[in-house]
Amino acid sequence: MSTEQRENLESVLRQSAFPVGIDVNEQRRLLRELTSAQPLAADVTVTAAALGGIPTAEITIDGIEPRYVVLYFHGGVYVLGDAFLAADLASQIGRRTGAKVISVDYRLAPEAPYPAAVDDALAAYEALLRNGTAPSDIAFAGESAGGGLAVATLVNARDHGLPLPAAAFVMSPYADLTLAGTTMETKREVDTLMSRDNLQSRVTDYTSGRDAALGLISPIFADLSGLPPLIIQAGTHEVLLDDAVRLAQQAATADVEVTLDITPGVPHVFQTFYPMLDEAAAALDRAGQFLSAHLAGPERVTAERNADRKE
Repeated sequence: MSTEQRENLESVLRQSAFPVGIDVNEQRRLLRELTSAQPLAADVTVTAAALGGIPTAEITIDGIEPRYVVLYFHGGVYVLGDAFLAADLASQIGRRTGAKVISVDYRLAPEAPYPAAVDDALAAYEALLRNGTAPSDIAFAGESAGGGLAVATLVNARDHGLPLPAAAFVMSPYADLTLAGTTMETKREVDTLMSRDNLQSRVTDYTSGRDAALGLISPIFADLSGLPPLIIQAGTHEVLLDDAVRLAQQAATADVEVTLDITPGVPHVFQTFYPMLDEAAAALDRAGQFLSAHLAGPERVTAERNADRKE
């Protein structure tokens, strides 16, 4: 990160930080305002659609004939954001994997607390399978709460006996709503976007009296055995760093293939800043390579290599 990039990033982060204590509707308004200031690339098309009755945003890139589908879950601590606001970051994953991205517009708390988001995510995945998309041609992706929801949906799909997707990519996952991670305190001074206080104020909106340690609320406490390969990315300047580290540890303990990819000196969901931050674009490249390798599958990779040799 150059000095110029760091200064530009710090300026953006200061403008993006929400004051602690403001209500949900004001947070939603501020988020829409911030996101609308970042126009989509000219070659990105976003179309309203639905899966299993769940609203979605379908994101395609001009000139890319999609071979795969990325089912995407947006962030926003389960109370903010929507499928369309996430389109810019989601499109970067589609661009790097040759995939159509379907961003799930799951219901938000406090109007629709747990298990609404979990139910909607599973319904969308079930519909994708029913519509004929092979699980080996699907990857999950998500940021922040959407990263936690992606992992929870893998667990939920497994427990419902559904075939699982080829892989999943989660950015700065919000995976422990008990807020027990040690970096809640140790990274407090360097995280200008999030804090224990502003997270705590939204936890009860989502849990609505349920135990925050339930595995489908906080997948850090779930049995992760049998899940597909995961790549988990986070930055060292975020209070949720420990969520990413512990989630990777839980996955490894459960014999899941997992890549923990930590970038120093960058904030929560730093991939959002790919237009101005070299580390963000590089992290998205690594994630794209990971997903592409698993979506291709060992048989397809071998066949392509053999075809290349013949040429």
